[in-house]
Amino acid sequence: MIRQFELVERVQSYDPDADEDVLNRAYVYGLKKHGNQLRASGDPYFSHPVEVAGLLAEMRLDTDSIVTGLLHDTLEDTDATRDEIASLFGEDIARLVDGVTKLSRLEIQSESTKEAENLRKLVLAMSSDIRVLLVKLADRLHNMRTLHHIKEPARRRRIARETMDLYAPLASRIGMENVKRELEELAFAELNPDGRASVLARQGYLRERGDKLVPQIEVELIRTLKEGGLEAQVSGREKTPYSIWRKMQKKNVSFEQLSDIMAFRIIVADVAQCYQALGLLHGRYQVLPQRFKDYISVPKPNGYRSLHTGVIGPLGQRIEIQIRTGEMQDQAERGVAAHWIYKQGGPSTDAPQYAWLRSLMDILDKAPNAEEFLEHTKLEMFQDQVFCFTPKGKLIALPRGATPIDFAYAVHSQVGDTCVGAKINGRMLPLRTQLSNGDQVDIITSKAQTPSPTWERFVVTGKAKAAIRRFIRTRQREQYIQLGKSLLDKAFHEEGYEVTEKGLEGIRLNFKQSSTDDLIATVGAGLVGAREVLTAVYPGLKQPRKGGADVVPISRARTGKSKAGEGGRAGKLDGEQIAIRGLIPGMAVHFARCCHPLPGDRIVGIITTGKGVTIHTIDCATLESFSEAPERWIDVGWDSVSEGGGGVYTGRLKITVANQPGSLSSLSTVIARHQGNISNLRIVNRSMDFFDMVIDVEVSDVKHLADITAALRATPAINAVERARN
Repeated sequence: MIRQFELVERVQSYDPDADEDVLNRAYVYGLKKHGNQLRASGDPYFSHPVEVAGLLAEMRLDTDSIVTGLLHDTLEDTDATRDEIASLFGEDIARLVDGVTKLSRLEIQSESTKEAENLRKLVLAMSSDIRVLLVKLADRLHNMRTLHHIKEPARRRRIARETMDLYAPLASRIGMENVKRELEELAFAELNPDGRASVLARQGYLRERGDKLVPQIEVELIRTLKEGGLEAQVSGREKTPYSIWRKMQKKNVSFEQLSDIMAFRIIVADVAQCYQALGLLHGRYQVLPQRFKDYISVPKPNGYRSLHTGVIGPLGQRIEIQIRTGEMQDQAERGVAAHWIYKQGGPSTDAPQYAWLRSLMDILDKAPNAEEFLEHTKLEMFQDQVFCFTPKGKLIALPRGATPIDFAYAVHSQVGDTCVGAKINGRMLPLRTQLSNGDQVDIITSKAQTPSPTWERFVVTGKAKAAIRRFIRTRQREQYIQLGKSLLDKAFHEEGYEVTEKGLEGIRLNFKQSSTDDLIATVGAGLVGAREVLTAVYPGLKQPRKGGADVVPISRARTGKSKAGEGGRAGKLDGEQIAIRGLIPGMAVHFARCCHPLPGDRIVGIITTGKGVTIHTIDCATLESFSEAPERWIDVGWDSVSEGGGGVYTGRLKITVANQPGSLSSLSTVIARHQGNISNLRIVNRSMDFFDMVIDVEVSDVKHLADITAALRATPAINAVERARN
């Protein structure tokens, strides 16, 4: 255990102005509070906070951070209070200790929510002071170093998995590669000991065959640079077992097929010499294709800068070379800690390298619960990146596989919400196009645009997914409320009553709802029946009989007759029908895919629990399956907007065409000439003479589809056309 004077000397070695008194008082206070507590290893518990403080001193952090390391477990594991710490050490230290403590307390929660809540609290805490994360990383690093003392294998694996999935990527995000590498190696040893042992054995075999290989290559690289008039420091190392294993898995290659098991670092005086060294090496050795990366011109989001290249170097070995200045080296190893400014309280989270943190805060604002936040955050943080540019040259870093929609949300949430198209390197391309390194992306927006639920299928960033899901939830709730009001109005009017806010407020607790809007939404979602609400408000009413007030009798449904009038069009509404219109698929009202109802069709609604209402044509064969549940039927009709051709709907046709050249061209030409659009085509049967196919056509209403059908029947190459009903 680090002794008191040793810790003080270590801090003062890099910060002569460090407050020796507060360090001594914190050491004594922590030692007294933890008293006789022991760790799983049997060591005094206070040895852990002292080691955490020592790690923070190695990072060359400020005095407040060191004191926080000494005290970070006192609120959780001793009788210390926040007020006591604030009075003894100041409000800043109390806030930091409290921030780290809130994270630690979460570790006693249930396994299903602990990791998600842990991340949520961590993001909130470090958004106001990044030192919370630095202390937590030091805490986790020491816990991982002593992980083997924990007896329960399941607990060890849980801690190691959380370290690999959460803390190592966070260390990488703030540029602390040394911490990241050690966390990964320690977690890898616990999670996959056999894989690590295999890599170590192969590394040992290669080392025995050429134990002087690294020093020899170093000498050759130094000679090459010196001959070019450049003095440089060169150091070589074998890559860590986990980094080798990860590349083997990612590239699906064997150990022997890896080309960069050895890595060499060249340190020069300035940026100009970085490029001079690169030129000398490329002029001397054969360059490996697609291995050059310039992180000096385009730094990584965490501020990392360096030149990377791969060559067939001295002795015919494939090697990776990194070229950087001393300042870049310090930044690469210590990340945010390399920029710590003691008297100014450290770097602000408003700096460009913390864009990822602001993105996490945006996701936190949109995610409905901690579990979804964790899902989106892993998408946001744990993937390889591509670097793209706005038209003005601003760099946007995105996960590999990102699309223009992801790019738009990375620029600003409003840009993502109103995106209608994108130019990639000057060309209009689909929004699902995957972006590549160096792409220039120009997002086209429209105030009339809203996020499409289909976007969620191909976006990859957590921020984009969270924003789209939030829009869907909001719009779905609005439509559930709209539908619920219609159902309640209909049920109440049939009994001669009016729906009132006061009446619903009086019975909402019967249905365990926090507001009347929540109650109305549950009715729209089909979770509560409108008659149930009616009888709760007016208990004297009789319960509805089977096939009661808000249903369409099956006999009338099958004959196409409704309460609107014997044989009348369902589009001619009266007071008893509920008007629907073409809403966004997947919301409160959507159209059955078995019969594809169109404005002008006679229709009926089926209440689906938790999904609202599904609209079917009155003659849809699927309705037979609901014949024993008439309470789920509701009388619906098209509103004037839908019947006026104001939307786009999908009609399905079964078509038989002649098996001859030009048949498909004739079919598509006729549909296009009549302002239809083919959205899907499937061949279901083929023979020597004819092809049978099913085609989905976007039309405005049933008359539009009938016009297209008539035109197709008049086409010589088409043998038969009929509307598909299932």
